[in-house]
Amino acid sequence: MAVEVALLDFWPSMFGMRAKVALALKGIKYEYKEENLREKSPLLLKMNPIHKKIPVYDSGRKIWTSNGEEQENAKKEFIEVLKVLEGELGEKPFFGGGKIGFVDVALIPFYTWFYAYEKCGNFSIEEECPKILSWAKKCLEIESVSQSLSDSAKVYEFVLAYQKKLGIE
Repeated sequence: MAVEVALLDFWPSMFGMRAKVALALKGIKYEYKEENLREKSPLLLKMNPIHKKIPVYDSGRKIWTSNGEEQENAKKEFIEVLKVLEGELGEKPFFGGGKIGFVDVALIPFYTWFYAYEKCGNFSIEEECPKILSWAKKCLEIESVSQSLSDSAKVYEFVLAYQKKLGIE
């Protein structure tokens, strides 16, 4: 009997993209199930029975949900984190060396949000952290990676709609 894999996801979720990349790299077929996070399905609640909520990544969020000094501090913190990652990457094409590995799979979904961070925060990741952008482009050369990630322009449109809803413009 074959094991069935279902991926419960919300399309701009970095965590869902991470799972999609890992499954694609392993050649594991799965059923994609888009979730409405306002009205969580019984299956989603069953899969996360303790918290009954979704995981949230907060570090880059303040770049697009704040203004002024708070946003500047968020940008500075975000760039500092990317610089630490650049130091770990060194001159290697991937974090693990010559081929894509665990750390790359864990981090590459964040790339889909870079455009939104840059537009909302008025900065350039390529200028601040060129090695990170080169690494991301190297990851995107792998078809199973590039086909598993959401479109950066669509993520930015999602952010703009969310900002409008929050009254941030």
